[in-house]
Amino acid sequence: MGTRAAVKLEEELRQAKTVGIAGHVRPDGDAVGSCIGLYLYLRENYPQLSVTVYLEEFSVSYRILKGTEDICQSYPDTEPHDVFFCLDCADEKRLGQALKYKQAAKRTVCIDHHISNIGFADLNDIRPDASSTSEIVASLLDLRRVTPEVAEALYMGIIHDTGVFRHSCTAPETLETAAALMRKGIRFNKIISDTYYDKTYYQNQILGRALLESILLLDGKIIFSAVRRKEMDFYGVKPSDLDGIVQALMSTSGVEAAIFLYETALREYKVSLRSRELIDVSVIASYFGGGGHVRAAGCNMQGSVYDVVNNITYHMERMLRGKKS
Repeated sequence: MGTRAAVKLEEELRQAKTVGIAGHVRPDGDAVGSCIGLYLYLRENYPQLSVTVYLEEFSVSYRILKGTEDICQSYPDTEPHDVFFCLDCADEKRLGQALKYKQAAKRTVCIDHHISNIGFADLNDIRPDASSTSEIVASLLDLRRVTPEVAEALYMGIIHDTGVFRHSCTAPETLETAAALMRKGIRFNKIISDTYYDKTYYQNQILGRALLESILLLDGKIIFSAVRRKEMDFYGVKPSDLDGIVQALMSTSGVEAAIFLYETALREYKVSLRSRELIDVSVIASYFGGGGHVRAAGCNMQGSVYDVVNNITYHMERMLRGKKS
């Protein structure tokens, strides 16, 4: 485990020639926004650097951001990076195939806001009270040198992890950061509509099916739904098309928590958890080898849908009764 301190970009980059940047597997809006925001800032202000961003396939709507066309989605062997930034990753395993670059790098830096992150880089800037990794990255940059393109990427990351400023992770500092980015003349309304609210016809179809087949448990306090591989194939959707389903489930009046799972392989599921006030889903996700935040977390689990939901709701029921999980 490395040191914990606020990152000072000038110091980290002083001797560097090559820089790598990566976010977590199945990248969401914050992972893409923070990676692209940092990438564009370095490219524009440190022209002597060779900077590469590594990310898995992500929602096509995020292509609205400048710089996404440069993302490397293959993972070729390369010389070790002088500095490697791990963004929005609670655990180094969440880097996926990009982990090899982190392990080979001469210097590693982790910037994250997940409470479950214990620090796995040489330097760890971890702020659980921040709304998003994009908010943290914004605080590390010289605002005078932030272009509209950088600001748009970071703004997208913030609005995705705050649910357009609805989630409890939204703090006054979050809104102040968003306002500063908006003053750069960004297309804030287009970013919100195009990347957060707008869905394709097939995304709406799979969302409708997930809602139609959802089930209430524990006297209506828990709602869950599952999408199997055959259903994803039928509608022609990918994992990135399932973003927003768990939040739609969470919008059900009277529920304290939502569980959404989709099949990644035979008897293997990616699980997304959301909660209101009484359930700490980060504790539950960590118990099953995942992580996240108090109100939003996730993990991977094996077994049948019944096995997965039964194991998770056991812990949720204990929390609802005021017992430790």
